[in-house]
Amino acid sequence: MSEIASISSLRPSQPWFARSGGRAWTCPPAPAAVYDFHTSLPEYAPTPLVELPSLAAELHIGRVFVKDESCRLGLPAFKALGASWAVHRTLAERAAEQVPAGPVTLVTATDGNHGRAVARMARRLGQRAHVFVPQGVHPAAVAAIAAEEAQVTQVAGGYDDAVREAARAVAGAPDAVLVQDTAWPGYEQIPRWIVEGYSTLFAEVDAQLAVAGAELPGLVAVPVGVGSLAQAAVTHYRSRPAGPAPAALLAVEPETAACALAGLVQGAPVTVATGETTMAGLNCGTLSALAWPYLRDGLDAAIAVTDADSARAARDLAALGVSSGPCGAASLAGVRAALTGDGADARRTALSLDPAATLVLLNTEGTAANPHHQENPS
Repeated sequence: MSEIASISSLRPSQPWFARSGGRAWTCPPAPAAVYDFHTSLPEYAPTPLVELPSLAAELHIGRVFVKDESCRLGLPAFKALGASWAVHRTLAERAAEQVPAGPVTLVTATDGNHGRAVARMARRLGQRAHVFVPQGVHPAAVAAIAAEEAQVTQVAGGYDDAVREAARAVAGAPDAVLVQDTAWPGYEQIPRWIVEGYSTLFAEVDAQLAVAGAELPGLVAVPVGVGSLAQAAVTHYRSRPAGPAPAALLAVEPETAACALAGLVQGAPVTVATGETTMAGLNCGTLSALAWPYLRDGLDAAIAVTDADSARAARDLAALGVSSGPCGAASLAGVRAALTGDGADARRTALSLDPAATLVLLNTEGTAANPHHQENPS
């Protein structure tokens, strides 16, 4: 890949990838109708954007803000944004096509938060939900999905296995629809709606930074699982009209499931074998086929972090008043690894990061979203 600026290692197991050219890439924006839809929901409220000056001092950067998704539409993670818009569009399409009326079964696979969000939307709208859960998801997370009146099927395998089982469950079933947040050839429309749903988060960040008198971000750190949130981030920051320099985008993954980083290094999408991690929502071995071109062309850098890295970040965020599970805290863990320690100057240069820049960390889940957080505090 000619755009690669550097591929190095912070330690043998923690590679760092950076490329040039990401900020020059452009794409169309998300539809404005998404934000209008979310703001029309009775339970809608923008999630907080919290400024943390102590982190700015630690990271030697101008200002640091955390987008706190620990309570989004009544759930402890950002996933409700994508699920609500995708379910809304799915049901609207069925009505427009005059599909016979009656309850629909919304089927999905999940590491926790997405499945619970789909189940919540199904229950609220008088539909059914069937959620496939892979090995390693905490029993309390499974129970939270079941509490939304969903049928839960536990799969003897990883996340990718659960996705395959969910897809098989809807084959030939006219009253069932797969609402999955990863795409593959032939299955792209609903994952695209899910990605569009996440655009509301970034629209809120823009408005909240303006209220705070802050510049547009110079760096945004995004936790990556199948890549849908990262795709939404790329879409938002690479679809801006001419004006201030767009943000650098840093993808953060668990070392046990760093499929985006591996793909970026190799220049092609790859599947990696996943291991155990407390960052359950990021424990995905294959990127969404829809997300890959956006990440390949629009990201600036990628890094992988350990469970210990995210646990420390979660503790520090908690001390600053931000509820963060391991996945949400991965953003801070990744930025710490990138911007401090040996080689930090070179990594900052690769990100074109001004010392006075604004940094936005996406805290994608609260502690209530991930029971592993309570069991593994160190």
